[in-house]
Amino acid sequence: MTAFLQPPYLYNFKIGATHSHLVICDESGASVGTTSGLGTNHWGIGIPTCARRIADMVERCKDECNIPRDMPLASLGLSLSGCEQEATNRELELELRRTFPTLAENYAVSSDTMGSMFTASSIGGIVLISGTGSNCLLRNPDGSTANCGGWGHFLGDEGSAWFISYRATKVVFDHMDNLIKSPFPIDQTWALIREHFSIETRYDLLPYCYAKFDKPFFANLCEKLARNAEAGDKLALSLFHEAAIHLARMIKAVLSKVHKDLVKSGNLNIVCVGSVWSSWNLLQEAFINELSITSIDYNLKLVRITKSSAYGACYLGADSAKFELPRNYADNFAVLHVHPNSTPIKNGVTPNASGC
Repeated sequence: MTAFLQPPYLYNFKIGATHSHLVICDESGASVGTTSGLGTNHWGIGIPTCARRIADMVERCKDECNIPRDMPLASLGLSLSGCEQEATNRELELELRRTFPTLAENYAVSSDTMGSMFTASSIGGIVLISGTGSNCLLRNPDGSTANCGGWGHFLGDEGSAWFISYRATKVVFDHMDNLIKSPFPIDQTWALIREHFSIETRYDLLPYCYAKFDKPFFANLCEKLARNAEAGDKLALSLFHEAAIHLARMIKAVLSKVHKDLVKSGNLNIVCVGSVWSSWNLLQEAFINELSITSIDYNLKLVRITKSSAYGACYLGADSAKFELPRNYADNFAVLHVHPNSTPIKNGVTPNASGC
């Protein structure tokens, strides 16, 4: 979110899915207040509840900064999970203006992928999300976009923590049913599933798949699988290899839409967002092998942002209000890997930290 006060200018920005993060900045781009809150994906909670949660965070952060609640922020940049469509983005903005008229003067509503992208670059690139869910979005300098994924766990989420956790469970169930035999022993993975869900039998898992289904909780199994993979469990490692192939294919799916102006430098920035990227060492081999099948005329530079993607929302909000907010993109990310280079660049990113 972005916001101005007259004067000084203040920027407030927010990004949220399972959780949300809010930052208020002054006219120099420095943070003067932060807070966090509940998820703000309007597809899950509805636009009125989404607006209330946003307003609650803004008001709490105003209090922290000693800003009167009735003093509107100059611009509020919203980079939110679920905000991929202009029609619903406009509906959210209208709900905020109607219900909370003193919250902000201007709004810039976009998807969470845009916040991540514009934290790292002013001209666009690719954002590849692999967290609880997955999504791949390309944005060209002229504003045109292409995407692959982002359809949720019922229709997609390949390569995500949810996907890895689901696949682990599915492989175990199929093996025990004698339907499809696992190529690797399932004992350690089945033990992890029982521990994670506090169950004894496969029937005990059914409530967690239906009546008590909680996607983030289910996806958290991925972190334990990563530790098993690090310890050498072949089934767990194969699940990360499978996920890596899906993630690489998502990139390849949008490359035909890349404009030449985006790769004039010889590099295409790919912002890697989400906890699964913390297990890059488990993904790297299969990911690179899949990319190597395709001839690409430029380098793919994988980066991880080192600041909150709320800063990207701030930049978008400032731009929409025609305010020149100082920014240094090089300070906002670290390079994870450059393809086709064979040696990862390690300027601040730990390539072998397990976690999902």
